[in-house]
Amino acid sequence: MKPLLILILLPVLIGIVANTLFHAIRSATFAATIGAPIVVYLCFRALDSDGTWSWLAALLVSPLVIAMALVTVLLWFGRSRVRKRGSGSAA
Repeated sequence: MKPLLILILLPVLIGIVANTLFHAIRSATFAATIGAPIVVYLCFRALDSDGTWSWLAALLVSPLVIAMALVTVLLWFGRSRVRKRGSGSAA
């Protein structure tokens, strides 16, 4: 249950929190990119009482965690807010 919590649910939660705190997508993605590995490392330290997991384990799973957090931010943000071009007669 711990790997599911750390690798799947925690990055999704980080992405949702980053998106609700920062309304701009650039700030939200930056916060999710920086925050996800830090929170995973802190969870490794808190959940592993024996000390068998190290910072290297957090470093090895960080690309997956960052990707999950970024996908959550991008899906939560929705479609791009770029203006659509009008018809050709509006020249």
